[in-house]
Amino acid sequence: MLPRSPASLRPLRWARGFSSSSSPSPSASAAEGKIVASVVFERLPVVIPKISPVVYAFQEFSFRWRQQYRRKYPDDVLGKAEARGKGDYQIDYVPAPRITEADKANDRKSLQRALDNKLYLLLYGKTFGTPDGKPVWHFPEKVYENEDTLRLCAESALKSVLGGLDNTYFVGNAPMAHMVAEQTALKRFFFKSQVIGTTKLDIGKCEDHVWVTKDELLEYFPEHKALFDKMIIHIR
Repeated sequence: MLPRSPASLRPLRWARGFSSSSSPSPSASAAEGKIVASVVFERLPVVIPKISPVVYAFQEFSFRWRQQYRRKYPDDVLGKAEARGKGDYQIDYVPAPRITEADKANDRKSLQRALDNKLYLLLYGKTFGTPDGKPVWHFPEKVYENEDTLRLCAESALKSVLGGLDNTYFVGNAPMAHMVAEQTALKRFFFKSQVIGTTKLDIGKCEDHVWVTKDELLEYFPEHKALFDKMIIHIR
């Protein structure tokens, strides 16, 4: 059974809240009115997703329909076009496999998996505002302190995990979503960042980490499905 994410978080407008009758823990009291910048760090698809049979059938029909009205060229013109580019060289194209060794081993720590999907980085460990200070799955995040902007706070959160931001790209200056803790008014603002120019990253400052697809992400945060349906599925 997967450990739960930070408890009692209520995304504004996007999902129903989660009530609790228990008294706030010491960590919850410390979170009173705090602001946290979280980073949804994603790896974009590496290969084009397979076309569904319905889409393929439509494309095939569209092609055959257009062929009825294509312009016909004289044979001598077509002959010249076919003669271009002929030579003694030959290129053997072998497509890369879609299923990698990481897929076969279900190695969620590897970026070399689910190549036709987006992957999202999750960390396992202690983070701000968790019940009783227990380790949980969470996005890279940091409490806002004295940074000039909340975006800089988010950058600092990701930098502390990766050791630098050389292979990252933050999408925009504004957060993509936010959620509020019911009992403590702890506010989490989510920023979107992407992996660029690398196939391997050294993840630190956590007990464990995983790279998960959209569907796998919901396994780690079942209580926040409504939020992530809006925040991640909506922005594909």
